[in-house]
Amino acid sequence: MDRELVFAVLVAALCGVAIIAAGWWPRHFSVNDEASEPEAWRSIWMPLAPAAIIFALLCGWLWFEPANAEPAPRALMLAALPFAVILLRAVWRATRALSIPYDSLTAATTGILHPTIVIAPKFSASLDSGALAAATEHERAHARHHDPLRLWLAQFVTELMWPAPAALSRLQAWKRALEMARDDEAREHGIAGADLAAAIVVAMRLQQKTSSPTAAYLAEAELVRERVTRLLAPPQPRRAQTRIAPLTLIVVLAIPLAVFLGTHFGEATIGWLLMKG
Repeated sequence: MDRELVFAVLVAALCGVAIIAAGWWPRHFSVNDEASEPEAWRSIWMPLAPAAIIFALLCGWLWFEPANAEPAPRALMLAALPFAVILLRAVWRATRALSIPYDSLTAATTGILHPTIVIAPKFSASLDSGALAAATEHERAHARHHDPLRLWLAQFVTELMWPAPAALSRLQAWKRALEMARDDEAREHGIAGADLAAAIVVAMRLQQKTSSPTAAYLAEAELVRERVTRLLAPPQPRRAQTRIAPLTLIVVLAIPLAVFLGTHFGEATIGWLLMKG
């Protein structure tokens, strides 16, 4: 069997198991914690660290493995099927998300590669000049950080960990932290908190006329109340953030080490796994 096919089976089986298992890794902060946006963003990606290290090991093995590798056992191929299905589902949903047309009554930032701010005429007509400037600055903050792309990637990673509820919980926690971070950034650019709060309330009222009281809508309404309360209070200084979290640095250093170990010990280890699988 070609080594590339064996490599693909091993990645799907070993990395897939690691990703699915890591999806159940709980958050280390509660929903009501003031977790920073970078911290919440890292919490989405850190569960992928074990799979990334395993992938690096397999890449090291692939580099020196002969072209005709040992055939992958049937049991190992069957173990790879569940993750292959989840991967196909995630790719399908990510592709579908790119083709869904934008339709909103308020304001949003769209565009994966080229962020564009879209403000509905009905929404802008419902705001005074200060609130409209506040809503626009909030969306500019999203555009500066390429948040549509980041949101698309975060949702794709979450889909890879389906059906773990902790993965969805980490995504929702990041979305919450993201909106508050962009609120804070808008205020740092001279926007009054009261103006942005007014724009958020108007947006909620417009959406309320077309939305039914589902669980998602009620969660969004709770976030709106929380954002408005923060915006009407005096701005709080940002917490100091380290450039690179220690755990992130450990993972970054572990990946080249894993490649090195794969090149020197991968053939024996993978050969034993293929024979025992």
